[in-house]
Amino acid sequence: MPSALGPVVAAFKLPDLRRRILFVFGMFALFVLGRHIPVPNVQPDAAKGLVQGGLLSLLDAFTGGALGKFSILALGIMPYINASIIFQLLGIAIPRVAELAKEGETGRKKISQWTRWLTIFLAIVQGLMLCAWLSQGDTAVLQVSGLGLVPIIIILTGGTCFLMWMGEQITDKGIGNGISLIIFVGIVSRMPRDVGTTFNYWRSGNLTWVNILMLLIVWLATIAGIVYITKGERRISIQSAKRVVGTRIYSGGSSYLPIRVNTAGVIPIIFAIAVIMLPGQILQFMAGLGEPWGSYMRSLATFFSPGESWVASAFYFLLVVFFTYFYTAVAFNVADVSDNLKKYGSFIPGIRPGRPTERHLDRILSRITLAGALFLGIIALLSYYVPDITGVTTFTIVGGTSLLILVGVALDTLQQIEAHLVMRQYEGFIK
Repeated sequence: MPSALGPVVAAFKLPDLRRRILFVFGMFALFVLGRHIPVPNVQPDAAKGLVQGGLLSLLDAFTGGALGKFSILALGIMPYINASIIFQLLGIAIPRVAELAKEGETGRKKISQWTRWLTIFLAIVQGLMLCAWLSQGDTAVLQVSGLGLVPIIIILTGGTCFLMWMGEQITDKGIGNGISLIIFVGIVSRMPRDVGTTFNYWRSGNLTWVNILMLLIVWLATIAGIVYITKGERRISIQSAKRVVGTRIYSGGSSYLPIRVNTAGVIPIIFAIAVIMLPGQILQFMAGLGEPWGSYMRSLATFFSPGESWVASAFYFLLVVFFTYFYTAVAFNVADVSDNLKKYGSFIPGIRPGRPTERHLDRILSRITLAGALFLGIIALLSYYVPDITGVTTFTIVGGTSLLILVGVALDTLQQIEAHLVMRQYEGFIK
C-alpha cells in the first residue's frame, strides 16, 4: 500500500475517529439533499435565472447553489456568520459583551444563545427582503404575495436554523469547525459542474489545451500561495521567569509567541465584497424601473463592479486592506497579550514589560499584517481577472473568497485529524 494512504487507513482504523469522519459525511449528505428541495409556490423556470452575478452569485456559492434553485436552504448559513461577526464587533464597543467573553464557559454559552436569536432575526429580515423582491413583476419567481409569503419566510428561516444546528453538531461530534465545513461542502459541490462545463467547452472547440493549461497553472499557484501565507507566522521569542503558585514552583524557560501573517482569514474579503457590491446590486434592481432611468442605473452600477471598472477594483483592493487591519486588531488584542505576558512573568528579551512590550508587538503586527493584507487584496481580485487572462470563464473557483475558504478549511481539518492521530501515536497526515 502506498505510504501516502497510510495515515488515511490509520484514521479509519480508530473507532472514535472513524465515527467522527463518517458523521461529517452524513451531515454533508443531508446538506446536499436539502439544497435540492424546492420552496413551495416557486416557478422553476424563473428560478433558473435568479443568480446573475454580483452579490447574489457570491451568496449562491456559499449555499452550494441552493439560492439559484431557491430551495429550503436558500439563505444558507450567512445569517449565522453575520450574527457572529456582529457580536465580535460588539465586544469592542460594549464592555459588557467583552466581559462575558472572558467569563469562561458560562459567558460563551450566553453569547452563543444571543447569537442564535440574532441569527433567527437576520434570517427573517433577509427572507422577507428576498421574498418581497422575488414576488414582484410579471415573471416573478414566487407565485404568492402578501400574507402568502409568511410560510415561505418561515421555511427559509427554518433552513438557516437547520444549518446552524448541523454546524454545531459537526463541531461537537465530528471533525473541524462545523460552520466552515458547511460552506466548504457548498463550494466543493459546485466544482463538478464547473469542471464538466469546462470540459464540454474544450470538446466543442471553444477552449484550447493552452487555455486549460494556463488555468491549471494559475489555480495551483494560487493554492500554493494561500497555503504559504496561511501557514506563515512570525515567532517572537518569549522568556518566562521562575514562578511560585501556591505550593508549586514553575521553572522559567524559553518559548515563542506566534503571530500569523493572515490573522484575519477570509473575513476582510467578505466585508469588502459586501460594501462594494451591495450598492451595485441595489442599482441593478432599480434598473427595472423603466427607461430612461433603467439605462442610467445600469451604467452607474458598473462603477461598483470589480473587474468591469478599474475604479471599483482599486476601491475593492483598498477595502480588503483596510478590513484586514481592522479585523486583525479585533482578533489580536495587543494590550491584552502584553498584560497576559506581564501577569504570568513572561517578557520579550530586550523589551521592558508593559507599555514598551505593547508598542513592540503593535509595530510587528502592523508590518506583518501588511503582507497578509496585500496578499488578500490580490486573491480577492483574481476571480475577476483570471478568466480574462486564461480565457476560461466556466471555472469559477480560481480565487477570491471561495478558494481561500477551501484551502483554509482543508488545512484546519487536516490539522485536527493530525492531532487525533498523534494522541494515539499514529503517524499523521502532515509530514
